[in-house]
Amino acid sequence: MVNHKHYTYRVTWSSEDEEYLAQCIEFPSLSFLAQKREKALEGMTDLIHEVVQDMEKNSEQIPVPYSEKTYTGKFQLRIPPELHRAVSIQAAEEGVSLNRYISAKL
Repeated sequence: MVNHKHYTYRVTWSSEDEEYLAQCIEFPSLSFLAQKREKALEGMTDLIHEVVQDMEKNSEQIPVPYSEKTYTGKFQLRIPPELHRAVSIQAAEEGVSLNRYISAKL
């Protein structure tokens, strides 16, 4: 059972709607508008709770909250050979490994 409070929520001002817009990163198609920031977050949290309950009832696959995923600290990135050469040179000029150089840039 997924805890709906563990999802990643964001509240921003919507100039277009002139209200606060709440979103949940794990459910990008859903949003909630309210005049007050706190109400937008509360409304979005309640909406996600209802959606998760409905998905559980229908045996649908429920997104895992980012806060509960395990990360290794590694990922592969494909870049053009010319860029690979350029950043390798830059790392060497700074006297650090390519991994450390790119990690610092991120």
